[in-house]
Amino acid sequence: MSEMESVNKIRELRDAFGSFMTGVTVVTTCKDDGTPLGFTANSFASVSLDPALLLVSIAKTSSNYDNFAHASHFAINILAEEQKDVSNTFARPSDDRFANFVWSKSENQNPLIDGVSAWFDCTTYQIVDAGDHAILIGKVENFASAGFAGLGYYRGAYFTPAKSSTDVISSMKVMMMALIGHENQILLEQNSEQKWTLPHLVVDKDGAEKALEKIFAAYQPEASPSFIYSVYDDVTTQQQYIAFLCNTPVSTAHKGQFVDLNDLEKLTFVDSALQSMLMRYRKENYLKTYGVYYGNQTNGTVRQIVKEEV
Repeated sequence: MSEMESVNKIRELRDAFGSFMTGVTVVTTCKDDGTPLGFTANSFASVSLDPALLLVSIAKTSSNYDNFAHASHFAINILAEEQKDVSNTFARPSDDRFANFVWSKSENQNPLIDGVSAWFDCTTYQIVDAGDHAILIGKVENFASAGFAGLGYYRGAYFTPAKSSTDVISSMKVMMMALIGHENQILLEQNSEQKWTLPHLVVDKDGAEKALEKIFAAYQPEASPSFIYSVYDDVTTQQQYIAFLCNTPVSTAHKGQFVDLNDLEKLTFVDSALQSMLMRYRKENYLKTYGVYYGNQTNGTVRQIVKEEV
């Protein structure tokens, strides 16, 4: 393989990796003299509950590599949807990446950035050599979650859960759906054929965010979005479905009705894709561990993106 062909293959591989939707984090530590260090990473994942472990990778070419490879502690800051500027700052060279942000030190002297969706304060558990990167495995010593929607990354661009961006929406006609949950119940309604479905609305020229607002206004005004729960294409109808996971403190609705998740088997749904999504939601709601599905109406992948307990 020629050098040019090799370069093109690497570029193609990067693009293929980029088709996997991720969250955005800033990984931090401090030098021995107390100088804070940090870099942006979307290679974060949970590893184990007992012991509580997580991982993130760092390129060996990074200027931060030596410091993190020898650090006894580090922290993961999961960025909130409004923190694109934080992500951009820590992704670019800078004399002082922390200068324009409010932050504090954890018990392990790791920088924790103010306003993040969640943070994990870790001791270094293991470092695994992995090609041109190293995998940092951390043992979670302390953590906190503010409940803010996180910042997402997909195909080289940001997207935010509360604002379904055009990076996620394709050229197909888009149907917006809302999984509005209240404790162990989900808001559903019956169509003219007496089949059950989620509150939904076709996205028009006003955009996906407005469509979601209209759904809330019509069904449950107290509802609020958490994150994109499912994105899939129906290849037979050439329609794309985007489902948002939402919550409400209110157990009543203007339209439809709240149904106990344990009663889902008793219902007939409009299609098998919706039934499959709701069965997944029931299981994940019980475990309090959620994921995002991406694919079509029959096949796809689910990536865990929210873990409410470690």
